[in-house]
Amino acid sequence: MPEQPLTNVIEFDPEDEYRPEPEPEPAPPNWMDGSMRIGIHTSIAGGHLNALESAHKLGCNALQIFSTNPRMWAGGPSRVTEVDGAAFRARRAALGLGPLVIHANYLINLAAQQPMLRTRSIQAFHDELVRGIALGADFVVVHPGACGDCRPDQAARLAVESVKQAAKNLPPTSLRILLENTAGMGTALGARLEELGEVLHALRNLQVGACIDTAHLFAAGYDIKSEAGLASTLELIDRAIDLECVPVFHINDSKIPLGGRVDRHEHIGKGKIGQEAFRRFLTHPRLSSAAPEGLIGRAFLAETPIDDPGDDRRNVAALWEFAGLKDQAPEAAKGFSMLTAAAKKKVAQQVKSQKSASQARDRKMRATVAAADRGGRSSRPPRKSPAKPAKRKKG
Repeated sequence: MPEQPLTNVIEFDPEDEYRPEPEPEPAPPNWMDGSMRIGIHTSIAGGHLNALESAHKLGCNALQIFSTNPRMWAGGPSRVTEVDGAAFRARRAALGLGPLVIHANYLINLAAQQPMLRTRSIQAFHDELVRGIALGADFVVVHPGACGDCRPDQAARLAVESVKQAAKNLPPTSLRILLENTAGMGTALGARLEELGEVLHALRNLQVGACIDTAHLFAAGYDIKSEAGLASTLELIDRAIDLECVPVFHINDSKIPLGGRVDRHEHIGKGKIGQEAFRRFLTHPRLSSAAPEGLIGRAFLAETPIDDPGDDRRNVAALWEFAGLKDQAPEAAKGFSMLTAAAKKKVAQQVKSQKSASQARDRKMRATVAAADRGGRSSRPPRKSPAKPAKRKKG
């Protein structure tokens, strides 16, 4: 056979080396488009999907929910199934709602001294984060906790460690934890903005942010009602916390006067803070949802009472009006409310029934005490009249 020529050896060119393309940066969610994000806390009664439908019908483009019953410890880890989570995420995307905020269980006390309560709180908060990830939530809001008998600085350290423990072993996610300021009731942490800022600073590696509640601010003594008071309060928030770390505001009026240190929410513009203060607040350039002065995607969420059918819809409408965006607000479903007339009547009957039962128990208790008192008196021996002194004979 004829000799085969050797194959020509081509010199290695570094440019020919395979280099994997870097993963593309994820696109920002649709709700981070610079538009104003306004919503309300909606009920999950009947399922998480109902909360989305309620927010849409109330004229919201953002919302807050509980992930489970907020006033009960779960009997076990209450998970969201993959099927339910996928359905919820898909429906939320279709409705264009965002951000989605979950408010954690009220029983959680991350600063608890008692080992059992603290352990239970850490587990419950961890479960909140797991459910938040399953639902595709953007934020989970939690109160820092209460001191009890220990010093505030000790309680703050306990709260920091509890948050770290609860956030362990979570899958990679964009979900963020937000600590909420408090009104200062009892021994609650976080009424002072400096105190809240110190806790947040200790959690900076977890990128934990803050949720600021207007009613809590006012009750804690921060005068956001006046123009000068709002300016000084925002300056303090920026210095102690950084406004860039406050992506969510709870917008609530207060039934309590300035510095009353009690957490009682009122309808927007109907309480001690008032309409003009909310107009200033919702139109302040540093608090907007757009660049360059504001924070893109920042949300303003009401947690107002629903005393009568339509109160929820009216409070959402008030937020859009005070923000000067009444004409740009999503259309609300006419006449829709999370509280129907029938539901209000049912609640009133339940309250009346509970009151009647309580009064009946009180009457029975009083009757029992009175009977025991009469029985005790009848069993006693008759009291002897004191003997009269004998008369002295004269002479």
